[in-house]
Amino acid sequence: MRIAVTGRHGQLALSLQERAAADAGITLICLGRPDLDLSRPGTIAPALAACQADLVINAAAYTAVDAAESDAEAAFAVNATGAGAVASAAAGLGLPVIQISTDYVFDGSAGAPYCETAPTNPVSVYGASKLAGEAAVAAANPRHLIIRTAWVYSPFGANFVKTMLRLAGERDTLRVVDDQIGNPTSALDLADGMLAAARTVLQPGFDRWGVYNIAGSGSTSWAGFAAHVLAESGRAGGPSARVEPIPGSDYVTAATRPSNSRLDCARAETIFGYRAPDWRQSSAEVVRRLLTKV
Repeated sequence: MRIAVTGRHGQLALSLQERAAADAGITLICLGRPDLDLSRPGTIAPALAACQADLVINAAAYTAVDAAESDAEAAFAVNATGAGAVASAAAGLGLPVIQISTDYVFDGSAGAPYCETAPTNPVSVYGASKLAGEAAVAAANPRHLIIRTAWVYSPFGANFVKTMLRLAGERDTLRVVDDQIGNPTSALDLADGMLAAARTVLQPGFDRWGVYNIAGSGSTSWAGFAAHVLAESGRAGGPSARVEPIPGSDYVTAATRPSNSRLDCARAETIFGYRAPDWRQSSAEVVRRLLTKV
């Protein structure tokens, strides 16, 4: 199985590389700028054609949520136009495409986890750009999966877990939002789920295309997530700090975040046979890896 992956330096691409390295049946070809640049659609088809892949995963994205509020053109260029161009290029090569999307396509007002058919209503430019990307991908390539995920962290790149560990080394108390809830998702677990999806869609006769959710099992608030991360760090001899829960109104950001980001992942478990581990287990493993690096 040869898989072309866009966004080669991102958390998900690096996690896919790690997981694929353990499977002799998978060859991963990771692409990025300048060879493949979603903001320059003309680079996409030639780069994908050179891979001779069986499937394309679009893991590249504009992810600066707050910056997108004042830079909508750039966010839509990558997350919508660029995503559509990747899907179109894959279709031209006769390949299925897996597009990564986000909990930010929802407004967070639901009282339960969101399933794939729940009404979308993004409350940020970033969320709107990712929703437009979903539509562009679906229109460009009928053989598509759109996988929504949430609260991604990993041993790689910049993310919430690494930020909490850094701040705990500088302060005794961290004030963290407690009225936004979601599913913390290890990019390594997400990679496992996506490889399970890839194996499934490449089987003869697969026809269950469309939207799926893959996220960490269980949910918590940002404050609960931070408290767990720092408790695990403290037990392992790393930095720790007291977490003071605060309302979102006390932590003003340019972009509005959904108050409920929980995703119902039952469909992916049924179709792909994959369920992510509990977020506590996965985040503890990432904390240990990060502390070992230090």
